[in-house]
Amino acid sequence: MRTVADDIAAHALRHPGRVALDTPAGEVTYARLAARVEEIARLLRARGVRPETVCAVAVEHGPDAVAAMAAVLRCGAAFLALDVSQPRDRLASFVRSAGARLLLTHSHHAPALELGIPAALLDHEQPPPDGPLPDPGADPRALAYVSHTSGSTGEPSAVLVEHAALDAYLRDTATAFGLGPDTVALQMAPLGYDASIRDTFVPLLAGARLVIADRARLLRPAEFAATVRDHKVTALLSVTPSFLTHLGGQPDLTEPLAGVALVASSGESLRPFLAAGGRSLVPGRLVNQYGPTECTMTTTRHDVPAAPDPTTDLVGTPRAGTVVRVLDASLAPVPDGTVGEVCLGGTGVTRGYRGQPARTAAAFVPDPLGPPGARLYRTGDLGYWGPGGLHYTGRTDRQLKIRGYRVDPAEIEGALLSHPGVTGAVVTPHTDDLGRVHLLAHVTGALSDTTDATLRRHLARTLPPHLMPRRFVRLQTLPTTRGGKADRRALAGGRPV
Repeated sequence: MRTVADDIAAHALRHPGRVALDTPAGEVTYARLAARVEEIARLLRARGVRPETVCAVAVEHGPDAVAAMAAVLRCGAAFLALDVSQPRDRLASFVRSAGARLLLTHSHHAPALELGIPAALLDHEQPPPDGPLPDPGADPRALAYVSHTSGSTGEPSAVLVEHAALDAYLRDTATAFGLGPDTVALQMAPLGYDASIRDTFVPLLAGARLVIADRARLLRPAEFAATVRDHKVTALLSVTPSFLTHLGGQPDLTEPLAGVALVASSGESLRPFLAAGGRSLVPGRLVNQYGPTECTMTTTRHDVPAAPDPTTDLVGTPRAGTVVRVLDASLAPVPDGTVGEVCLGGTGVTRGYRGQPARTAAAFVPDPLGPPGARLYRTGDLGYWGPGGLHYTGRTDRQLKIRGYRVDPAEIEGALLSHPGVTGAVVTPHTDDLGRVHLLAHVTGALSDTTDATLRRHLARTLPPHLMPRRFVRLQTLPTTRGGKADRRALAGGRPV
């Protein structure tokens, strides 16, 4: 089967001078990128890389990171992308759990990346001068990449994704988003997260221009807006609602997304952002994406209208080839409008967790409504079928009960964000000395003159008493994970961080 490396090569043949990558070090054409992919692929073959070989890619954002991942796919093998800014011990644990056999890195990183496996230095080693690689393509059932879960519950686990699942996802996404040669996409997600695979390869598959900026610039709203403007960015494929909320809370920024025709959001509930009127921040198309790492990034999508319903978190309809079922505890379907566990099947379902057969068997179960051999992934998410498709209602492991009422923190966060002084909000549960569960609201913004009583009066306009936080914790900034999501675990103690 074809891989994205074949698409890069095809674009290079038809339009060799078209810019593929726009980086701080300069532009890289499709011809140069395709040639670099072949160089690294020949090096990998000489190092014995074959299907099922896992190669750890540990270089900073840039042309070689892109080329190395594509070259691994070109060999029909699998890559594990690593963020070189993370601690060495954490990277070493990722390498072990993924079963990586070869490290692809640069010489200046090598001394700090003694990860227990042989290293190939991409800036030093020369590939064998034996011409093009034979046998292009990949076995659809072979391993394509390894991605670790976020670790929100327990230790991160290595999820195994096959070539057929990755290829189907990339091609469906490029089509669904209407990407093409005129698209200018900005790479937002850090390496080491599966969202970065979407960021990187969907634009290149479509023959678009991929902008790779310094990571520090993207985290500062004014510099992010300048990057979007200066590079004439038209598409953002991986932004979190936390990032959009932070961007919208900058009073000095005027139209930071001007010219952006597509913003695709994922990773968290979009509901608080929409409830606070955030839709007006996005001048073009806003897509709410839903799906876990275990099902190849995205399973459902929803095009958010200009005037969305802020009372629900609509994540939309399944992408081509996928299955979404809402089931009860015995894996029987629940009626439309009834909340149940969201279970996902179809082309995106991965092999499971490497080296964890018991966890894999518990999470990946036979599909009682599908053909023989079909599997479902039990997401642990709650939702229901309603107008427009699947409505997300929370997590089975994060359900809150306050005085007998089921509480959705997203509803409270949205109400807080509608206050003019609040620029960020995360609501977490806490238990007092008597074992009673209560809510803490962690907020950011210009709130020095805003009392807790004022915030409660604001919330009381739209929320019932059982949704009222007991305390408000004021922070300079809300902590986020490296992937850009609100870090609720860091706020679990209720203290400023």
